[in-house]
Amino acid sequence: MKIGPNYRLIALLIILGALAVREVALELRPSFLRPGMHLMAYVTNTSDGTITAIDLVKLLPVATIPVGGDPTGIRPDPARKELWGLTAAGGYAWVLDVRTNKLIARIPVGSQPYAIDFSADHTRAYVAASGSNTVVEINCATRQVIARGRAGRRPWIARLSPDGETLLISNREDGTVSLLDPVTLATRGVIRVVPDPEQIAILPDSSKAFVTSAAKNEISVIDLKRKLLLANVEIGGTPSDLLLKPDGGELYIPSASAHGLMVMNTETNEIGDFMLLGRSPASGLLSPDGSTLYVSDEDAGDVVPVAIDVRQAAKPISVGQGPGASQLTPGGDMLLVVDAASDDLAVIRVQTSSLITLIPTGAHPRDLAVETF
Repeated sequence: MKIGPNYRLIALLIILGALAVREVALELRPSFLRPGMHLMAYVTNTSDGTITAIDLVKLLPVATIPVGGDPTGIRPDPARKELWGLTAAGGYAWVLDVRTNKLIARIPVGSQPYAIDFSADHTRAYVAASGSNTVVEINCATRQVIARGRAGRRPWIARLSPDGETLLISNREDGTVSLLDPVTLATRGVIRVVPDPEQIAILPDSSKAFVTSAAKNEISVIDLKRKLLLANVEIGGTPSDLLLKPDGGELYIPSASAHGLMVMNTETNEIGDFMLLGRSPASGLLSPDGSTLYVSDEDAGDVVPVAIDVRQAAKPISVGQGPGASQLTPGGDMLLVVDAASDDLAVIRVQTSSLITLIPTGAHPRDLAVETF
């Protein structure tokens, strides 16, 4: 009985299978990674007070880190290989060492903080505490609060101007924006803006700021040099997000109530274009070169890539039940999208606009950040 050829065939199939697996692994591996480098995603889970650490090479969750109730405001500090975030329920900022996935600091900042901002050199961090009407400045090296300032009622976020000269605070209950000295946190001015101001975008030359309203279909435009309101601009729907083109020329405003995307010319302060996108486009992400905007549609369960220059939407990418915040990996190989309804992270291959996999997270994920080390 001749069985040799069968063994040779089996061996050949095994070799071919191994080569196929290797090719798939190489295809999924981000192009910029060198041997020994790690690419990680960190997802805040609001309902269980944890962070899910996800290995983006293996496409698997590798750790669950308790940080406290209602974590939010997650931001990477690449200078120190650290991740900073906030616990709104506990009123503190926390610092995570991404190499060990262990918390190394908790910094009391005041009641109900929601967002954190860094100075350009990452030596200082700023947090507005909505429940205590205060703003704090933190030394990132010592992790100590080095200054405290007063804001208006229910301050929402703190944003530092690109030139580092002015700290802006949106005050929800006052309908104002406070302008503070970023070193002393002394008040330099208060500007009345739209009701329930929330998000702030600042031009790269620090000449203007744009502020969204949670209550009206308007955006306030502030002259930061003269410290005055230029206009309250009527728009076609309640702004859900605010994204500035890298060169500062345009502002992109997804709106769930308008079912589309509005584009504002930042020189004329006028809405120049509108694109109908889907059911409920609620959040967006711009590619680093400003060529593509990825818009998450919560109701449709997909992400819509938009070519900005030609104002053209590509075919939606189905990702889950309620996609929200998103991030691109360095090099732009993969798009990551959290889904609060299905408790997972969608991983999309950007080149083909195809879903690679869904990775489980904790309960009700909201924010995410990407780190390499």
